[in-house]
Amino acid sequence: MKRMKEQITFGGRSLVFNIVMVLLNFTGMAFLVLGFHDSFTHSSTLFRLLGLMLLITSIGGLVILRGRYLMSSVSRVIVGGLFIVSGLIKANDPIGFSYKLEEYFEDGALAFRIKEWFGAPGFSMESFIDQALLFSIIICIAEIVLGVLVILGGKMKLVSYLMLFMMLFFTFLTWHTANCDNEITFTDRNTYSVSDPLAQTKIDQSEEDTSITVVSQTSSEVVIDETRTPQCVTDCGCFGDAMKGSAGRSLTPNESLWKDIVLLYLIFWIFLAQWIIKPNERRDNFWYTCTSLIVVTFFSWVFGWYFPVLFAFIAIVGGLWIRTIGGKLLGNYYGSALFVVLLAFGLVAYVLAYAPLKDYRPYAIGSNLIDKMNDGVPGANADRYVYVNSKTGERKEFSESEYTASNIWTKPDWKFEEIIKVTIVESILPSIDSIQFNPYVDLSDISDYELALPEVKTQLAASLREFVKLKELTSGNIKEVPLNDFDVTDYPEESYTILDTLVMPAETVSGVSAQNIILTSERVVMLVAKELRMGDWRHIDRLKSIFEQCKKMNVPFIVICGDSRDEINAFRSKYEFYAPFFVNDGTELKVISRSNPTLMVIEKGIIKAKYPFRSTPKLDSFKTKHLN
Repeated sequence: MKRMKEQITFGGRSLVFNIVMVLLNFTGMAFLVLGFHDSFTHSSTLFRLLGLMLLITSIGGLVILRGRYLMSSVSRVIVGGLFIVSGLIKANDPIGFSYKLEEYFEDGALAFRIKEWFGAPGFSMESFIDQALLFSIIICIAEIVLGVLVILGGKMKLVSYLMLFMMLFFTFLTWHTANCDNEITFTDRNTYSVSDPLAQTKIDQSEEDTSITVVSQTSSEVVIDETRTPQCVTDCGCFGDAMKGSAGRSLTPNESLWKDIVLLYLIFWIFLAQWIIKPNERRDNFWYTCTSLIVVTFFSWVFGWYFPVLFAFIAIVGGLWIRTIGGKLLGNYYGSALFVVLLAFGLVAYVLAYAPLKDYRPYAIGSNLIDKMNDGVPGANADRYVYVNSKTGERKEFSESEYTASNIWTKPDWKFEEIIKVTIVESILPSIDSIQFNPYVDLSDISDYELALPEVKTQLAASLREFVKLKELTSGNIKEVPLNDFDVTDYPEESYTILDTLVMPAETVSGVSAQNIILTSERVVMLVAKELRMGDWRHIDRLKSIFEQCKKMNVPFIVICGDSRDEINAFRSKYEFYAPFFVNDGTELKVISRSNPTLMVIEKGIIKAKYPFRSTPKLDSFKTKHLN
């Protein structure tokens, strides 16, 4: 007789017991994750053992009770909902995610693993940097599409393979981030053209620097090995700026790794059940849609952004609708996938053209820049003294007060081993670094346009000091001595001649900052341009008219960019735009705005408006909203 094919049902042999097994499985995962978290080091062994026991017991129970379909269904809902939210957060700011990918593509970042593991010092991923934005868009759209399809139960074999591949890649990425050691070294090999000035510089350095070696040299090129340390990425960028903007901090590298391990574990359940998962029936669609929207709503609440709930509803329902009305060509899951791709691409296209729908950065509309500069938390550490019993091998740790009270140093069997530092309060950097956000202009570059700002004149006046200009008769050397330090007896007439008295900036003053203008002015209009040459200046006439109106109304208008003074002067001449220009760190300008340029209105340090270049307002509209 032929063996009857096992019938796969949602409840398996017992729905109640399988639900219990699923709950035990998730509890076991929770204990295991806590066992590897830095906050639970004292109970780590207990949590790990308990988590492992619960996982093994529940997995065994699910196998015996045929609960694989139930576990895979729960996994589909959680993974699908999280993939949609995670993909949307990246799609909301694809440029920001591309910056993170660029960090990973640097030679000292992800590539060093390949160099180290496979003995390939010449391997490089830097060629991917120019395509970082394309990769960013592909990844975020793929996450959203896979999240929707796994909920619908469509093309599960293909989807499970793609999700498994994606999570293996992400897990490797977060493993690399969590285990990167910037104190080790690796060999980086680069090939330079002989005509490249850097090649000769490296050759010269190799004569004295043992970390640089000339491997080979021909008439056209030179190959050089250089010993370097890894470029460790401290934040994997899994949720963009959303975690930092909503929860106050990003996931630590270790937390990101365990988040991916848990997701990978759930995807394994889906992968192992791919052969028994059938396309949803009408009743299945209802329950999977409702439960997945609950998951999406939960993560939307975590990130303080409920747009993903609406998007997920439209994507899921729209995918089902396309299957119904798509006919032979689109009435299938490929049609559903195409609908979600177009929907996600529409979102990406919009935010690239304008600005993120939800701005999690510290320069979002409504942000108080002064508060953001002072919201850091100083860390607190404590010493713990470690002693080991020479007979039993027992190891004890003491706080400072416990150590003093124990008198352990008087006991001959106990030997001091080390002092370890324990973090009591984790330090948190301020959202805005006041050094990084500090638009300035060098003294030698100050023009009449910057001097038109009263604050600039005030700073210059405060920096001025009186000097006595002297000439040494024997050598003819000229020197300036601060008037406060000048003593005529130190400079007798037979040796020195007093030429003049001067008023000059003190040597410690190198430039003038616009930070105070931005933080304290009743109202300031600020134009931010990461690179003047790469900006879209189709609305330059609107910007010029707003600048002229601001001058009439004594409202400070400043331009902040990351360019040299020559590039600034060339831009001024080209567009006849004679506003005050200040220079700021380029990395911070990327954080301030994704659009190049962006017009901002700030009142007493609070950002009231941000206009990407495509939304640059006309003068009448700007006057009505901001200059009345």
